[in-house]
Amino acid sequence: MIRWAAMMLCLLFALAGPACAQAAPPAAPSHDILLMLHLPAPHFRADGYSGASYRDDAGRQARQRIAAALAREHGLQMMEDWPMPALNVDCYRMRPAAGQDPAAVLAALNRDNRVAWAQAIQEFSAQGGTGAPGASGTPGTSGTSGDPLYRVQPAAAPWQLEQLRKSATGRKVLVAVVDSGVETTHPDLAGQVTVQENFVDGQSYVAEAHGTAVAGVIAARADNGIGIAGIAPEARLMALRACWQADSGTRCNSFTLAKAINYALLHNAQVINLSLSGPPDRLLQQLVGVAQARGIRVVGAIDPARSDGGFPANSPGVFAVAADDAPRHGGQCLLAPGRDVPTTMPGARWGMVSGSSYAAAHVSGMLALIGELKPQLSGERLHEGIVRSSGPAPLTGIDLCATIMRITGKCSCACPNPSSDKLARSP
Repeated sequence: MIRWAAMMLCLLFALAGPACAQAAPPAAPSHDILLMLHLPAPHFRADGYSGASYRDDAGRQARQRIAAALAREHGLQMMEDWPMPALNVDCYRMRPAAGQDPAAVLAALNRDNRVAWAQAIQEFSAQGGTGAPGASGTPGTSGTSGDPLYRVQPAAAPWQLEQLRKSATGRKVLVAVVDSGVETTHPDLAGQVTVQENFVDGQSYVAEAHGTAVAGVIAARADNGIGIAGIAPEARLMALRACWQADSGTRCNSFTLAKAINYALLHNAQVINLSLSGPPDRLLQQLVGVAQARGIRVVGAIDPARSDGGFPANSPGVFAVAADDAPRHGGQCLLAPGRDVPTTMPGARWGMVSGSSYAAAHVSGMLALIGELKPQLSGERLHEGIVRSSGPAPLTGIDLCATIMRITGKCSCACPNPSSDKLARSP
């Protein structure tokens, strides 16, 4: 039955046309820099996230004058600014003149006592590919969960998802998907997205393959008679578009990501999914640190091409995830399903995807399940409570039933007795 469903799914992929036209990527700010000015405590107000909605007080106007003066002194063009009250700074994107050495400009700015810090805008990329989309409608054959592709989901049987839904569904847990655009009207995602925002300059919000696929893995509707079932089908998603689809993949940068993460921090996200990777970045590192200090779970996708896994996966406390067929990147790396994963695609379709992006999405869904049952558990205790799988193939790297039983004491599938487990009784 499983093999037949997989064959049908592949046939539908082959017969289907493209789901939607790709959006042209925005101009790459390859030499743009970010300049941060301190936001004094009396002017802090975490009730907005954009220049238009932020209070236009005297302190803000003074910082704008300082930024304009710095731009003139260093021959920079001020492109835009964005308040980031989560870090108590205003962030200004500036562009060096043609022929200027960005490194020299940054060095000079970082010596100026008016500047909190200045840095280059860096590029990041999603860690997953998308296959050909399947036909719209109801692909495959019905599974026991009522979702036709449930049986070919690689986590369905090993993670005992159908049984786990008796204990937890991720109900009301808010997961920020910081990614490319999510198709919020997809029949498997309709009603799952509570917030949709765009942080990519020069573009309107558009549904794209990578973000839609990640969203489906986390929270596609269950038992609706179509498509797949998400790991946490009653979680709620924040679709924060900080990346864009390009011919060579899905791209993001320091500024777009920072704006989206800042938004997630100000709007009570409980899990932040970052299915992307790139170089170390001071602004993003500080935002991730604030998230962790607030008890928000941050999930990052391992870049197999980087020896350290890349940022944010290599940051302490981040749930670093690799695809289950990839080599490990250190003892703290989690393995989750990341090969031949059926999921949602733009155009009300489904497709097969692979990569650590989707492994990370599985873990974000897992954290939403745990967050419903044990919302106050510290990040450190949560890391300690994850049980690695063992036994016959197929292995997915995590024994989800045992993990939930160990952490929460609640499980509706075959789990050991938790009576002696201190984690299950801790707050």
